[in-house]
Order: sequence, then C-alpha cells, then structure tokens
Amino acid sequence: MNPAPMNPAEAADALAAALAAVADPAKAGPMRAYMRDQFAFLGVQKPARVAATRDLVRALPVRDADWLHDLARDLWARPEREHQYVAVDVLARHRRRLEDASLPVLRELVGTRSWWDSVDALAPVIGEAALEHPAWLASLRSWATAGDRWLRRVAIISQLGRGTATDRPRLAAAIEANVGDPDVFLRKAIGWALRDLARHDPDWVRDFVAAHPDLSPLSRREALKHL
Repeated sequence: MNPAPMNPAEAADALAAALAAVADPAKAGPMRAYMRDQFAFLGVQKPARVAATRDLVRALPVRDADWLHDLARDLWARPEREHQYVAVDVLARHRRRLEDASLPVLRELVGTRSWWDSVDALAPVIGEAALEHPAWLASLRSWATAGDRWLRRVAIISQLGRGTATDRPRLAAAIEANVGDPDVFLRKAIGWALRDLARHDPDWVRDFVAAHPDLSPLSRREALKHL
C-alpha cells in the first residue's frame, strides 16, 4: 500500500525541521539586529539554509498551484524569518506550477510581514512568472501606484536581471509614478533598477536620468554609479 502523499502542512514541517537542525542561536541575535529587531531568527544563514533544504525543496510533491499556495502561506505564518526565505526558495523552484490565479496569493505575501528582504526575494519570482502569465502585467502596472510601498517596490524592481529584454516603457512608468516619493526604499529601488539596466543599455539610462531632473539624489547616484 502506497503511503499517503505529503500535504502542504507536512511539507512545511519537514522544511522547518531541516532548518532547526542547522540553527545556530549565536547567529540569531545579530541576524535579528540587522533586520532592526522586526523578526525572530533561528540563526541559519543563506549557505546553510540552502544546503539544508535544497533536496527537500527539489523533491516536494507539488501537485498544483493550490498546494504550493498552502505551503507558502504556512511557512509565511511561522515566526522565524528563515521560514519565509524557504517559502521564496520553494516558489522560485516550482514557479512553473503557478497559475494566473496565483498573483493574489503572491500579493498577499508581499504585503504580509513585509520588509525589504522578503519583498526583494519575491520580486524576481513575480517578475519571471509574469513572463509566463501575461494576464499579470496589468496588475503589476497598477502596483506602481498602490498604497502599499512594498507593492510599488516590486513594480519597480521586478525586471531586475532581464537585461536587454527589459520592458522599458513599463519600467519608466513604474519609476515616474514614484519619482517624487520621499520613501528611501522606493528611491533606492529606482536607482537599483536603472543601474541594473545601465549595464546593458547605458544610453537609455543616461537619457532617462537627463529627462527626469526630479529624480532624488539617491536614485540618480545609484542609476549612474557605473556610468
């Protein structure tokens, strides 16, 4: 008789156990302090996290998008921050299981227990999945003007790493919607997105910066850092 397939809660428990096995309490305090004491930590840095969970993440019996959503939500609800990092690892590994209906779940994760670490990890997952789900693009454009600054940050940085394939009009619209916002996370995101594109299309970035004198000094400095 075949054993019952692993359900999302069991998968989350297995991943949590793998993290607990390599936890280093001596590292938990400094990791928490680095995140301004907003989250509890087990004390598992990225290399140890990846090594401890890689095989489990790869072998997860992801049946469908709902299974993946339930696992991610379970991990997101756990108090130690490393569980959220593993949730993103799972979503990235099994991104092709996501469906058009997955975007509200990803939006929920962006807006829950939010800080730059989780948001910046989710942004490329969302950006890459959007290439396979064009129906998401209208929503991603609307995020650029959302009330939640973290959704706006995702709208700005979700194309990082796309190089010459970057959708420049979409990037420009996301930046222009936030160019006057004083929030440092948005100003940094604008500069980061422009600096990333500048490696592949420096002329476009130079022209964009020149055409937008209202860019903050931080955004401008980051955009032109390597030009």
